[in-house]
Amino acid sequence: MSAPLVRPRDHRMIAGVCAGLAERFGTSRTTMRVIFLASCLLPGPQFLLYLALWVLLPSEKDHGRSGSGTATSW
Repeated sequence: MSAPLVRPRDHRMIAGVCAGLAERFGTSRTTMRVIFLASCLLPGPQFLLYLALWVLLPSEKDHGRSGSGTATSW
């Protein structure tokens, strides 16, 4: 079973899109980032696709926290 397609909370550089894709497809985060940067040299909507994935991919839930999930309580 493969990992779900989510933006992880850890190992983000900008939005976590490349890190999420790397975990999903079983490659390293660095490799996925290099592939994305190299693809930006080609004509096409790569940057728009990145923005769309940033908006559409859910952020990974924080499984390590207990309670309401906030650091401070008011």
